[in-house]
Amino acid sequence: MEPVKKKSLLAKLLLLFTTVIWGSTFVVLKDTLDSLPMYFILAVRFLLGGILVGVAFPKKWKTFTPDMLWRGGITGVVLAAAYITQTIGLNHTTPGNNAFLTATYAVMVPFMMWAITKKAPTVFNVVAAILGVVGIGLVSFDGGFTSFNLMGEGMTLVCSVFFALQIIFIAVFGKGKDSITFTSIELVSAGLIMLIIYLCTEVHEPISLDFDSTWKLAYLTIMGTAFALVAMTWGMAHTETSSASLIMSLESVFGVIFSIAIYKEKLTLQVGIGFLVIFIALFISEYVNELYLSGKLRLKPSKGNK
Repeated sequence: MEPVKKKSLLAKLLLLFTTVIWGSTFVVLKDTLDSLPMYFILAVRFLLGGILVGVAFPKKWKTFTPDMLWRGGITGVVLAAAYITQTIGLNHTTPGNNAFLTATYAVMVPFMMWAITKKAPTVFNVVAAILGVVGIGLVSFDGGFTSFNLMGEGMTLVCSVFFALQIIFIAVFGKGKDSITFTSIELVSAGLIMLIIYLCTEVHEPISLDFDSTWKLAYLTIMGTAFALVAMTWGMAHTETSSASLIMSLESVFGVIFSIAIYKEKLTLQVGIGFLVIFIALFISEYVNELYLSGKLRLKPSKGNK
């Protein structure tokens, strides 16, 4: 196998492994919230995760510039808001619902970028958005409109907006900057916000650091944050965007698989169909649209244009 193809295959396998890890974090975090305060978990996860990323690649700090502090800091604020609302949502809904509703940020990004770049979404973006709304409705209103939980499904949808903003902030503020250094600053900034909130709101709550909660916290920090972000950065740099985006969209699928296997989540037919519709929306938004933009997929011209 040629070195380039071998590296591309390794990148895809690494991205797939990363999505499995992120899919598992929904269940692990759900369990950890039963024994540890929410902001304590998030503070440890992002502070230590950011430090680990920075320490693992010391030579990358040669690319550091003072403006990276405010650029990464602002992005860290958005990341903190995303994880706070996601974790609140996870406290009030199932890991599967949380995983799939969070993933809808991918459908939102093209429309938010429209306001910045003035580049209109493609027809595939529009189709994906419509399917995304249908899928969200099926998942969120299973059992009727009264089944919608504002603190569960509602906060999870809010978190997806913040994750979409984070992607945009990385694209805008991280442009031309070393991704590893930028990510380290972003994570530490988010962790400091979590720490401040913890000290202001939860410092008097009991912390039960037994073996079970400790390994889960370590897993979230080392594998779910530091390793996963570095692996994603390297993997996306060595594979095609269309392939990478499709693989990364599987995070929500693995989230549901782990939720069913470990959390014993039971899916109704309506929720199952909703998950399928959302995944199709992600597939169109992340894969089909990439093929269209790269010229590998062309829409059949109408008879009048022949």
